Amino acid sequence: MRLPGNGSYCILMVLLVFALAPGAQNAWAAPTTEAIPLSEAPQLDGDVVDDPAWRSLVPATGFLQVRPFEGATASEQTEVFIGYTTDTLYIGVICYDSDPANLIISDGGRDSITPEVDNFAVIIDSFKDRQNGFVFSTTPGAVEFDGQVVKGGAGSFGSGGGGFNLNWDASWDVAAEVNELGWSAEFAIPFKSLRYGGANVQDWGINFHRVIARRNELSFWAPLGRQHNLFRVSEAGTLKNVVVPTHRNLKITPYILGEHKSGGELTPNAKREGDWGFDAKYLLTPSLSLDLTYNTDFAQVEADEVQVNLDRFSIFLPEKRPFFLENAGQFSVGNPREVELFFSRRIGIGAGGVQQPIAAGARLSGKVSGSTNLGLIHMQTQSVNALAGNSYSVARVNQELANRSSLGAIYVTRQGDGDGDYNNTIAVDGRWGIGDEITITGYVAQTETPGKRGDDQAGSLRFNWDSESWTNRLGYAKVGENFNPEVGFLRRSNYEKFDVMIFNRTRPSDLWGLFELRPHMYHRSYFSADGYHESGFTHIDNHFEWHNGLEIHTGINLTHEGVREPFEINKGTFVPAGEYDHKESQLVFMTDRKKALSGSVKSFIGGFYGGDRVAVETKVNYRLGDAFTAALTWSHNDIQLAPLPALDGNPASAGDFRVNVVRLRVGYSFSPKILFQALVQSDDRSNLVATNFRFSWLQAANAGLFLVYNEVDDDSFVGGIGKRREIAVKYSRIIDVFQ
Repeated sequence: MRLPGNGSYCILMVLLVFALAPGAQNAWAAPTTEAIPLSEAPQLDGDVVDDPAWRSLVPATGFLQVRPFEGATASEQTEVFIGYTTDTLYIGVICYDSDPANLIISDGGRDSITPEVDNFAVIIDSFKDRQNGFVFSTTPGAVEFDGQVVKGGAGSFGSGGGGFNLNWDASWDVAAEVNELGWSAEFAIPFKSLRYGGANVQDWGINFHRVIARRNELSFWAPLGRQHNLFRVSEAGTLKNVVVPTHRNLKITPYILGEHKSGGELTPNAKREGDWGFDAKYLLTPSLSLDLTYNTDFAQVEADEVQVNLDRFSIFLPEKRPFFLENAGQFSVGNPREVELFFSRRIGIGAGGVQQPIAAGARLSGKVSGSTNLGLIHMQTQSVNALAGNSYSVARVNQELANRSSLGAIYVTRQGDGDGDYNNTIAVDGRWGIGDEITITGYVAQTETPGKRGDDQAGSLRFNWDSESWTNRLGYAKVGENFNPEVGFLRRSNYEKFDVMIFNRTRPSDLWGLFELRPHMYHRSYFSADGYHESGFTHIDNHFEWHNGLEIHTGINLTHEGVREPFEINKGTFVPAGEYDHKESQLVFMTDRKKALSGSVKSFIGGFYGGDRVAVETKVNYRLGDAFTAALTWSHNDIQLAPLPALDGNPASAGDFRVNVVRLRVGYSFSPKILFQALVQSDDRSNLVATNFRFSWLQAANAGLFLVYNEVDDDSFVGGIGKRREIAVKYSRIIDVFQ
């Protein structure tokens, strides 16, 4: 129900009252270890025990469990050795295991590590600012996994728009071996792949985790509460006496490309062409990098996943292009996947995923002092057919404060080719950490668009309380009717939103073999400016997780949709204006994901826009050894709505329709750097079939040889692009100019 009168102020007052509550402090003392200069570099073969380079080092040890037995000593010993030469940081780890024959090893694809396989990971807070860090991880199969953490890891996972950017790739190497002691690994991380302060001798924040998959065991070197993960750099330990180099760093990555294209809106006739371009990275200081790009190409980037959209609001597709990913989280302002004031995907990707050529661009990003982050971006796209060229600029500054707090501002602008063709967005944002458990975040923003004046502001304020047993959230957001961040992402406009979540984690000592119970409740409501209740969603659920890996989620949803104008939900099917209140069940069943064969089923059964819906999503995962993985997903929606006669010039509307989306993802790793990946998708609502085959032979990071085949046949009733085929051969190489 909408809050009367000054409802917005009531929410803000409640948030302030909660903010004054004292936050608990972590009672554990963070451990320390020391980086030791190495007289010789280790032989990078995974053998830590017999390599003389490690013999004089004292290992970091004493890992404590978070699961399954919180606070208990890890069931197997882990020893971590850290040393350095003049240009490289080395980490050696011995993961003792009494039964190495039963290690669970994933496929060898880069960034493919999941919690269901044995792995070891390190996070390096090289500025010791307790908010940002670099993650490096591996498995007994020597998989390379890396990512970038900002804002203490808070926010969405993977896209770069939140707190963890999985798509960030650095140049580094790792080797691993399985032996009679268990398994061991050696990391070689060039200092050039890190960012750090200006002092010659530094102390860094650091933490490690280890997963013993068959026991469902997760342990940390610097202890953490069960509500946190490795990204919680504010509670990391300390790596002392790191001697860093001060030499120059310039890397140039040229590429050559050959393509054959046919079909689609832009290439109705077959077209063969070659191209070239380059990216360059220069470190102005060890913490501030300048990136340049000319004639940028992203032929090697994986295709987007097909998504089912059964409402009238925009869907979110994450950024995957490498140039935009480093420090991407520092440019993130807003509410992820709902209101994002800067969304780099708006640059160079048109409707239907059609790429628009990027002529050139530059980015300056990093730290200008120990606690001040700076980001500047300028990009220029070329005009092609009906797509006009545009100039894009972004300026971002963020001042980090004590205890996970920060204050920042951002300015985003797009300038078109014609007079009066522009869009500006400006915002300030903040984050306030109170104690160890409470965080308050918020932003206020305004846009400027010709023809859209007045009511062009947006903002939000969110309260988060995360303890070991509870995660509670309370939030308020408002978006004006003319708020228009054209270089951002806006799922819906002209609303006030209220949301609240109460989430509990309980670990029974002895109940039916259960590991954890997670009862919770969530509610959100959207109201338009005149008080009309546009959407409401209440979710009441409990997650049952057993020690054997089985999970069952049992929930009920109460939904409300207020539709002021009819909209076409499917070709030939319209939802009429009206208010719709429904109930539906939500059930989830997941088998043990640590097994070679696992699966899940998710269902939604209940009312839907005055009719009924049965939605079932089934996923089957298969893993063969450490080289092959496959995942088959089938999403089925059976919708029954009341048919509509032809009225007021609108065509008659069918009542029933079905939507089936099938996705097959296959990966085979010849080695950690030689990979084959396939993604085949179909959507019968739009008669879409999409195929993406990629073979990659990586030199380092995201550079190497790529063979890519794409085929898309899309007759969608909302902007279909017809059939198009693309074959691309691309080769890029990182050249270290000052090596």
